[in-house]
Amino acid sequence: MRTDVSFQTCDNVTLRGWFYTPTNSPPSPLPCLIMAHGFSALKEMDLDAFASHFCSALPLTCLVFDNRGFGASDTGLSQPRQEILPAQQISDYSDAITYAQTRPDVQKDKIAVWGSSYSGGHVLWVGAVDRRVKAVLSQVPCVDGWANFHRLVRPDFVPQMNELFKSDRLARAAGEPPGLLPVVDADVHKPSALPTPDSYAFFSAWGEKSGWKNEVTVKSIEAFREYLPSAHIHHIAPTPLLMTVAECDVLTPTDLALEAYARALEPKRLHILPGGHFDAYSGQYFERNCKRQVEFLREFLCG
Repeated sequence: MRTDVSFQTCDNVTLRGWFYTPTNSPPSPLPCLIMAHGFSALKEMDLDAFASHFCSALPLTCLVFDNRGFGASDTGLSQPRQEILPAQQISDYSDAITYAQTRPDVQKDKIAVWGSSYSGGHVLWVGAVDRRVKAVLSQVPCVDGWANFHRLVRPDFVPQMNELFKSDRLARAAGEPPGLLPVVDADVHKPSALPTPDSYAFFSAWGEKSGWKNEVTVKSIEAFREYLPSAHIHHIAPTPLLMTVAECDVLTPTDLALEAYARALEPKRLHILPGGHFDAYSGQYFERNCKRQVEFLREFLCG
């Protein structure tokens, strides 16, 4: 069962999403899994499949929401849409937890967070600093923005990007609209936020059947480079952590995720999936991925 919901953030932005409950829900309050998507993605881009799967397999509710400035969610006063600032999105996760705790159908002391790709990094931070979180599921996460940026951007393109960041700051200070870049481009040599062929295939397919827009602000890319979501990964414990890593991930590189996982403390679980970054969302590995996540939730949240 799915209903449309909305809630307010601490800075009075309205975020909108879905609330899932099991079809044959027991009468008592249930644990809740908070879910949001990654870089520029919308909740319609496979999160409904994950939430439906979890609620059909477990006595669990799911709160799925669009990040601010994307999809059905609003953005802040004088803030542009299509802008991704990690600190804001992390704070919004905590506000989503607060909203879930106000619901009579949620067990207030059993709330977990789920994130994928960019938000897979967010939940590492949230799980460490928001002690209300009882379990963390981090899927194909971005763990180190600086290292990730320099894997994706050719060294000879970096000076051009630095000039772009500088000119955008000056333009915005002068009252001009924020600069924009495409999220993906068919030509990986042209400027884009995610310059990999599999990123183009995934997002362009969704662009044809959803409200997803192929643009983000230039400031979003600068914020990505400075973001270090795994800084507190060793502080998540004793909250349980499941990290799902794709074996051949070139967007959020496999080795960076494994290095971060090695710094996490117990209890922790690692699930390595075959394939690349986007194989975690659908296709032949979706069932295997969900099965492991359900097992983790059953052990640490729904037991």
